[in-house]
Amino acid sequence: MSTRRAPVVAAFIVAAVFVVIAAQTPGWLAAQRDAAPAQIVPSRVRNPWLWQATVGQHPVGPASVLFFTARTRYFESTGVVVGRGGGYRLLPISMGEPPGLLSPDGQWYLRPGIGSLVDLRSGEARRTHRPGLHTLAWSPDGKMVLASRSNDDDVITYGPDNQQLNDPSKPDELLTLNPRTGAERVLPVGTFASHRAAAWSPDGRLFAVVGPADPAAEVGERERLVVAGLDSGVRWQVDLGDRRLLAGRGAWSPDGRRIALLAFDGCATRQCADTGEMLRRSWHLEFLDAVTGSPVGDVIPVPGSAVELVGWQDGDPVVERQSPEANHDKRRTDLAAVSTRGPERVLLTAPAGVSHFEVPGDLLKRAAFGGPEPRPSLFAAPPWLYATLAIPLLVAALVLTRRRRGRSAAEPVSPIAGS
Repeated sequence: MSTRRAPVVAAFIVAAVFVVIAAQTPGWLAAQRDAAPAQIVPSRVRNPWLWQATVGQHPVGPASVLFFTARTRYFESTGVVVGRGGGYRLLPISMGEPPGLLSPDGQWYLRPGIGSLVDLRSGEARRTHRPGLHTLAWSPDGKMVLASRSNDDDVITYGPDNQQLNDPSKPDELLTLNPRTGAERVLPVGTFASHRAAAWSPDGRLFAVVGPADPAAEVGERERLVVAGLDSGVRWQVDLGDRRLLAGRGAWSPDGRRIALLAFDGCATRQCADTGEMLRRSWHLEFLDAVTGSPVGDVIPVPGSAVELVGWQDGDPVVERQSPEANHDKRRTDLAAVSTRGPERVLLTAPAGVSHFEVPGDLLKRAAFGGPEPRPSLFAAPPWLYATLAIPLLVAALVLTRRRRGRSAAEPVSPIAGS
């Protein structure tokens, strides 16, 4: 009987050792057989496993794409990094924390809410700048970030006769931030109640920023676009009204000649009856001459609900857009190249509930879309899960070993023949 149990005990021990080794060697079992080649954006992303490891537990290296979904073990919006080798890792954020920014090389993730910078190669996070900044866009060279700093008072104060003593609304400041040192530099671009979005020129010498000019414009959702240089001040500005927006961080065309605007027909935000009506707007792209601010070029329709222009492919804008379902869990987000020359080209798809794609600037610059579709690995799990699996195996092996020894000791010794 003990002989029959020996293989069972050995199997438990081998399995436990296997699990322990797997926990200590991340990336061994998690290696992707059909990994996406380096330096390319996958054509499809998937939901991670509930037990998927985080970036801090098993670093995955520079990102090919980052997206956000609530379909994780945290059951709230969570970042999901897809590494350039195809691995998936979670990037947890705090409740209510807005999405951050990927650096142009995909190696760093900026968390403006808490003022930290996450190294996706090592998984380490460190506080580098003041928290609460509204970060807008990384510079093309990855050395600085355009950010907005709120100067509003926290509360309204009142005098003894219940008269208001202060105006809590103050103009915001636009600044450049060195995300590694926290150094800041205020940029003179005129007065803005707040800054909503920004885009850099391809050479990094100029930038475009939009936002309401004053509190009245903020209430009316009317925005102003300003183009300025880091050292040369404001070049030109134009009022956009309440139905045109800077198209996003990728709004400046690669040749530097045009700046894209997203415009819509339908209800203005303050007039929309509900989210469903807002999502049913019809969207299109318009363009301004980057030197003069004058309208230029043809209008390009954007199917679906446009979110942001993220980059360009073969001269065509690549737009993040959503399907019009009011239920966020059923809404689908993808990236598509749109053009007046033919039908759209869908470049990246995702499951329902995924939102806010972040693609590194180096891949956007080369329009490196169309990679294979890596799947999340079952084995890319946090160490505590491996420990949870290993402990019962080790206990079972120990119990079987003791029972075997006990039974061996209790068996009578056969007499020696001829004694």
